[in-house]
Amino acid sequence: MPFTLATWNINSVRLREPIVLKLLQEEAPDILCLQECKSPVEKIPTEGFAALGYRHMVARGQKGYNGVAILSKLPLTDVGDKDFASLGHARHVAARLEDGTTIHNFYVPAGGDKPDREVNEKFGQKLDYLTEMRDWFHADKPQKSILVGDLNIAPREDDVWNHKQLTKIVSHTPIEIEHLAQTQDAGGFVDVTRKDIPDGQLYSWWSYRARDWDTADKGRRLDHIWATPDISNATHSSRVLREARGWEKPSDHAPVFATFDL
Repeated sequence: MPFTLATWNINSVRLREPIVLKLLQEEAPDILCLQECKSPVEKIPTEGFAALGYRHMVARGQKGYNGVAILSKLPLTDVGDKDFASLGHARHVAARLEDGTTIHNFYVPAGGDKPDREVNEKFGQKLDYLTEMRDWFHADKPQKSILVGDLNIAPREDDVWNHKQLTKIVSHTPIEIEHLAQTQDAGGFVDVTRKDIPDGQLYSWWSYRARDWDTADKGRRLDHIWATPDISNATHSSRVLREARGWEKPSDHAPVFATFDL
């Protein structure tokens, strides 16, 4: 059965419940993976989602920070989470569909401002997080799996508005890109978005600091959808819903979509 999946760093699911509902009403993905929910699981506003048909949720949360959730019209089984780098953060959760497809929802640490682990502990934590992701997928090779989320790295030159200016900026440094590539290779994952949209500038995040984000268009592609090779050829119709960045009280991220014919 084909299904459409979306991933979105919502930057507080309770504060931005109205635009989550707007997305579910207008775009109606079968599955929506949210990051940075900033809410304990029991306080995620599920009633409105359930009323639109999203009666299934697998989530991990904490008060005020991090948090990941998978909302679905399709039945889900909770298959756990991992605390990579032992940060004690709600940054990963996994669920399985009835057809056996596993969905991993990640919120990789942003990494702070300085790309130097000697002076910036958060940058070191980000690299350690990715290293442990790599080792986990290497040890237990995933099959029929989808990995989505805010991975907080824009790997390609055309995933940022200016490669030369951003090569020393956290999210686009060579060491982060290398760590992300090693993680992707360890799991054998295919970047579904770039499989479907191979060429051209493509962004999913625009800073709140830009007064006119749309005109300035200084974006980065931080949000990703990957799939294992056994199902990556079944994907199509990838897109970024850029207009959502301009909705009322928006997240600084836009949702990313892909359809799977499984």
